[in-house]
Amino acid sequence: MEGAPDINTVLTNSLSPDAALRNAAEQQLTQAAETNFSQYLLTLVQELANENAQGHIRAAAGIALKNAFTAREFSRAAELQAKWLQHTDQETKTRVKQLTLETLKSSNTQAGQATAQVIASIAIIELPRNQWPELLQALVHNVSNGTPHEKMSSLTTIGFICESPDQDLRASLVTHSNTILTAVVQGARKEETNQDVRLAAITALGDSLEFVGNNFKHDGERNYIMQVICEATQADDSQIQQGAFGCLNRIMGLYYEHMRFYMEKALFGLTILGMKSTDEDVAKLAVEFWSTVCEEEIGIEDDNAQVEDSEQMRPFYNFSRVATNEVVPVLLGLLTKQDEDAADDEYNISRAAYQCLQLYAQAVGGSIIPPVIQFVEANLHSEDWHARDAAVSAFGAIMDGPDEKLLEPIVKSGMQPLIGMMDDRSVHVRDSTAYALGRITEACSDAIDASQHLDPLVRSLFAGLMSNPKMAASCCWALMNLAERFAGDVGAAQNPLTPHFNNSVSNLLTLTSKMDAEAAVRTAAYEVLNTFVTNAASESLPAIASLSGVIIQRLEETLPLQQQVVSVEDRITLEDMQTSLCTVLLAIISRLDKEIAPQGDRIMQVLLQMLTTVGAKSSVPEASFATISGLANAMEADFVKYMEAFAPFLYNALGNQEEPSLCSMAIGLVSDITRSMGERSQPFCDQFMNYLLNNLRSTTLANQFKPAILQCFGDIAGAIGGHFETYLSVVAQVLQQAATVTAGNDGSYEMFDYVISLREGIMDAWGGIIGAMRSSGKTTVLQPYVSSVFQLLNTVATDQNRSESLMRASMGVIGDLADAYPNGELVDAFRQEWVTGLIKETRQNREFSPRTIETARWAREQVKRQIGGTQNVMQQT
Repeated sequence: MEGAPDINTVLTNSLSPDAALRNAAEQQLTQAAETNFSQYLLTLVQELANENAQGHIRAAAGIALKNAFTAREFSRAAELQAKWLQHTDQETKTRVKQLTLETLKSSNTQAGQATAQVIASIAIIELPRNQWPELLQALVHNVSNGTPHEKMSSLTTIGFICESPDQDLRASLVTHSNTILTAVVQGARKEETNQDVRLAAITALGDSLEFVGNNFKHDGERNYIMQVICEATQADDSQIQQGAFGCLNRIMGLYYEHMRFYMEKALFGLTILGMKSTDEDVAKLAVEFWSTVCEEEIGIEDDNAQVEDSEQMRPFYNFSRVATNEVVPVLLGLLTKQDEDAADDEYNISRAAYQCLQLYAQAVGGSIIPPVIQFVEANLHSEDWHARDAAVSAFGAIMDGPDEKLLEPIVKSGMQPLIGMMDDRSVHVRDSTAYALGRITEACSDAIDASQHLDPLVRSLFAGLMSNPKMAASCCWALMNLAERFAGDVGAAQNPLTPHFNNSVSNLLTLTSKMDAEAAVRTAAYEVLNTFVTNAASESLPAIASLSGVIIQRLEETLPLQQQVVSVEDRITLEDMQTSLCTVLLAIISRLDKEIAPQGDRIMQVLLQMLTTVGAKSSVPEASFATISGLANAMEADFVKYMEAFAPFLYNALGNQEEPSLCSMAIGLVSDITRSMGERSQPFCDQFMNYLLNNLRSTTLANQFKPAILQCFGDIAGAIGGHFETYLSVVAQVLQQAATVTAGNDGSYEMFDYVISLREGIMDAWGGIIGAMRSSGKTTVLQPYVSSVFQLLNTVATDQNRSESLMRASMGVIGDLADAYPNGELVDAFRQEWVTGLIKETRQNREFSPRTIETARWAREQVKRQIGGTQNVMQQT
C-alpha cells in the first residue's frame, strides 16, 4: 500500500464508531485491494503476524484479509476466489499461508481467532481443488505438539473449516476425516488439562461430525469417539458439557443406526442426568437430545411404513418408548421451571421441555398418557402457579400423537376443569390454558360435546381475548378451530355456533375498534371474524349482510389515515388493518354472493382509492385484488361497469415484474374477471394478452408463472368465444413450444412438478380454445393445430410423470376435440390404441375423484361417437 496512509491508521479507523472515519477507511482498503491485490494481501498478513501490534489492530487486519477471499453474495465470492486463484502470484500465496500458520502460535487471542478465520477462508478455495495439502496435517501437528494457544487456535480453525456451508469444501472434507478426527478427538480427551483447548476441540468435533461417517462404521473408532464425548458430558466446565451434549444431538441425528449399544450403556443415564443439571444451557441440550431421538424415530416409522420390502427398512430401536417412564417425568418436572418475566419468544428450559413432550407424544402415542395424566391430576389445583401452568401445558402437549379414541374420554372428562382454568388468578396459567384449548380444538375436536362444552368454552375464550393481550393469540386460535369444527353441512340453516354468532361478531367488532388495541391482537381478532363468517350457517346471512356495511365503513375510515402516517411502524399497522379488513370483506362477499351487488359501488370505490394512494412494496394491493376477484365472481357480467376505472391498476400489476406475488395475483385476477364477465371482457383482452405474452417471454419472472398464464389463455378464450381467433396463431405457437419442455431422466423433483403443471396449463388453454372455436362455428381454423394437441396427449400417455388434474384436463381436451368435430373428421387419431388406453386408465383409477372419472367417461362417449363417423379431414402438420 505504497503512497497510502499508514496501514495501522487505516485499520484503526476501520474500527471507529465514527461512521465517516470508518467508511473512509473501508474505501481506502477497497482501493488498495483493487490497485495491487498481492501487495494488499502481504501488507495485511504482515500486520496480522506482527507480535508488536495491538490485538485489535491485528484482528482488524485479519478481518480485512478474510474479506479479500470471501463474501456473502455468491457472485462476489466467486470473483474474489478467482482473484486468489488466477491473479495472485505463487510467492504471495506461499507467504500469506506461511505467515497465517505461524500466527496460530501467537499468545494474543484476538490475533489467533482472526487467523483461524483467514485460514478457513483460504481453505474453502484450495481444499476442494486439492491445493494446500499440508494444511490439515499442520493443524494436527499443532494440536499434538503446540502451546495451549496454538492448540486452541488450530482447533478453532478446524471448526471454522468444518462449519462452512460451501458444498465443494464439504464434499472434499470427507477424504480428510481421519486427519480431522485425529486432531479434534485428541484435544477433546479428558486428559487435556487446558479447558479452553478442550472446549475448542469439542466445538470442532461437533462441526466435523457430518464428515466422519466412514469412521463411525468402524466399531473401534466409533467407540473411542463416543467415549471421549460421553466423558466430556461430565467435565467440570459447563461449556464443555454443553458442547458434548450438542455433539450427542448431532450424532443421534446422523448415526441413529449405530446408537443402540451406547444408549443402553451410557447415553440413557447421561442425558437424564444432564436434563437435571443446574446449568440451564446444559439441561436444554440434554432435553434436545431426546427431542432428536423422537424426531428420528417419527421419521423412521414414517419411512418404513412406505417400504414394502423389509430389507429396505431402516433400523428402529424404540429408544423413546423404552425410556418413556424415566424421561417423561423429568420433562414434566422441567415444565414447572417457567420464568415469569420471560419474553414470549424466549427459549428457556420449560419451553425446551414442552417441545420435547410434544414430540414424545408423537413418537410413543398412547404410552405417554398415564404419566402425563398422573402429573396433571397432581398439579392442576396446586397453590403454586408454576405447577398449575405446567399441568395445563402438559395436557395440551399430548393432544397430537395418541389415537383420538384414547384421548376422547380424557378430553371429555378434562374439559370442564380446563375451561375453569380460564379464570385462574395467574395470567400465565390462563394463557397456557387457552393454548391447550387450541391444541384440543385442533387435534381432538370430536371429543368436544356441543351441548355440554361449547357454550362455556366460547364464553371463556372471548373473555380471555377481551381481557389480556398476552392471551389473544391462543384464544383466537382456539376460536378459529371451533368455527371450523362446528361449521356443519354446507347450506345448513343452523350449526352449533349459530346461537353464538351475533354475540361473537359484536365482541370482535368491539375489540378491533379499540384505539389502544395492540396491532397483533387486532389482526388476530379479524382472522377470527373472517373464520366465523366463512363457517357461518345460512341463518346468519342477514347478520353477515349487516356486517358488510361496518367493514366497508371501517375501510373508508382508513383512507384519510394514509395521508397522516409518518413512521414506518404506523404505516405497517395501517396496512395490516387494511389487509385484515379486505380479508373479512372477501369472506363476506363469498358468503353473500350475488346479494353483495347493492354494496358493489361502495366496495369498488374504497378499494380503488386505496390502490391509488398506497405506497410501494405494500401488501394492500394483493389484499385488494383478492377482494375484487371475489366481487367479480359474485357480480359476474355486471362487474363490467367497474372495469374502466379498475383496468389501469390491473394492467400495472400485470406489468410489475419486480413484485412477482402481485403480478401472479393479477394473472389469476384476469382469469377470474374474464370468466365472470364473459364476452363483455373482450374490449380489455388486447391489453391482457399483450401483458401475458410479455410475461411469458420475461427472464425476470420464474418459470412457475407460465402454467397460470397458459391457463389464463384458456379462460380468455372461454370468455370471448370466436373473438379469440385474433390471438390463436400466436397462442398456438406458444402452446406448441411449451409442450416440448421435458424434465429429463436426471431432472429434479421441482422440474418434474413444473413439467406436470406446465402440461396442465397447456391442456387448460386448449380446452378453452377448442370450446371457444366450437361454440362460434370456427373449428376449421383449429385444424392446423389438432395434430400437435394429439402429440401432447401422446406424450402424457407415455410419460408416467402425471397428476390427477393433468389426467382430468387431458380427458377434457379429448372429449372437447371429439365434440368439436362430430362427423368423424378425427377418426384415425381417435382409433389409436393409446387414446382409448389413456381414457380407460383414467376411468378405472380408483384413487381419482368422481369428477375425474366422470370426465373420462364423458370423453369415452365422445370418442365412441367420433369413431362411428366416416370422414377424415384432419390435417397432418
